[in-house]
Amino acid sequence: MKTRVLIVEDHPMTLVGLKMLLTKNENITVVGEAANGLEAVSQADQTQPEVILMDIGLPEMDGVEATQRIKASHPGVRIIMLTSKDNERDVFAALSAGADAYCMKGISVEALTSAIEAVKEGTAWLDPAVARMVLGRFQGATPIQDAAPNGKASEDIVLQDCPLTAREMEVLRLIVDGLSNPEIAEKLTITKATAKAHVHSILQKLCVDDRTQAAVLAMRQGYV
Repeated sequence: MKTRVLIVEDHPMTLVGLKMLLTKNENITVVGEAANGLEAVSQADQTQPEVILMDIGLPEMDGVEATQRIKASHPGVRIIMLTSKDNERDVFAALSAGADAYCMKGISVEALTSAIEAVKEGTAWLDPAVARMVLGRFQGATPIQDAAPNGKASEDIVLQDCPLTAREMEVLRLIVDGLSNPEIAEKLTITKATAKAHVHSILQKLCVDDRTQAAVLAMRQGYV
């Protein structure tokens, strides 16, 4: 079944480009588009998308507030913040609002498709540059301040020494044991796509390029 995607972008050329690229993918169908945050909220109600590509700098209502409103009404919708901004305040504001992924504009089609697949499977996805920023916060074990629009730290994001979720830790241990994605999927009784998404998320969060580096870092840091 095709993934239903809503595109929220106020620059017409960028919107057209994204729509053209996504419609070429046989596993994706673009169900709607919006040029500002208010339209995004309305379109989310009308089109019932599974994934939303959300620009952060929107007129009428910005992407952060639109994300908060959509998540409040449709908690199952996955939202990918797609933006040219990578400053810390915007990143954590977006994540605090409930965004499931944060991608930089200019991302390759393959990477964007991977992000869509990952968030649909329930796995967070971060641009490598953003992942390093987030990892720095995790390593510092400091709370996220000034992340939410009201200036308060988000209660939904708690930073620990290790940035991985419990499930990702299970996958990481299996990576260290040398298991392949299909073997991980069989071991944990999950789909191959989910296993792949978890591995991708682990590499992103640990800021490493491959499974070997992830395994080495895991052992050095005492994660496993």
